[in-house]
Amino acid sequence: MFDRLREDIRVVFDRDPAARTTWEVLTCYPGLHALVWHRVATHRLWTSGFCWLARWLAHWSRWVTGIEIHPGATIGRRVFIDHGMGIVIGETAEVGDDTTLYHAVTLGGTSWNKGKRHPTVGKAVVIGAGAKLLGPIMVGDGARIGSNAVVIKDVPPGATAVGIPARVVADDEHARREAQATKLGFSAYAVTRGLEDPVAEAIHKLLDHASAVDERFAQLVEQLRRGGVECEADKAVGNAFDVDKINKMLE
Repeated sequence: MFDRLREDIRVVFDRDPAARTTWEVLTCYPGLHALVWHRVATHRLWTSGFCWLARWLAHWSRWVTGIEIHPGATIGRRVFIDHGMGIVIGETAEVGDDTTLYHAVTLGGTSWNKGKRHPTVGKAVVIGAGAKLLGPIMVGDGARIGSNAVVIKDVPPGATAVGIPARVVADDEHARREAQATKLGFSAYAVTRGLEDPVAEAIHKLLDHASAVDERFAQLVEQLRRGGVECEADKAVGNAFDVDKINKMLE
């Protein structure tokens, strides 16, 4: 038990740069408290047949941590719940090793029937804040679920799913936008499409346009160099997307 606890504490330091001391993690991280309580008490009681007592203890865990994990849920090793407030994990849900869940995530069902009705999440999956995974779907190892996405279909291993309802974003499309967003000084990971949000649509169109301009600019520079013209392409591109200059213009 103590080996698993030490493992869970190490995970917090690995995935949360705000963690400073072991004592702080032990006393101030509700995600850790909820997982330990589930593993040590409620799930063990549930599988031993003490269902009412398991539910009662899970109820108190939810009251203290703001995280609701049904005693019947199966949680793997080195799972990290960041912030955690509002997380709901249903009875037949399964969460694989090394997975990360942010606040307000729901692993819920879409049916009142008995049996398997909640998601199965693979290993090393990242589920963004506010995401809803509904029904007996399968999320493959290494997948990423965008913030506020509503996932009702299987997600392949290593894929990125965003939007309402969630769709799988092509690897090259996601990588291109993320790289372009990094140049501008922010991450586009939490900005999802399909939300009827004109701001999000505008950001994605801006990133796509900027990426296309970069590609055409690089082609132009290459042709000029072949013609014997010296060009400082890197400096030109950098100046075109200089964050400090953009901020000064906005002021």
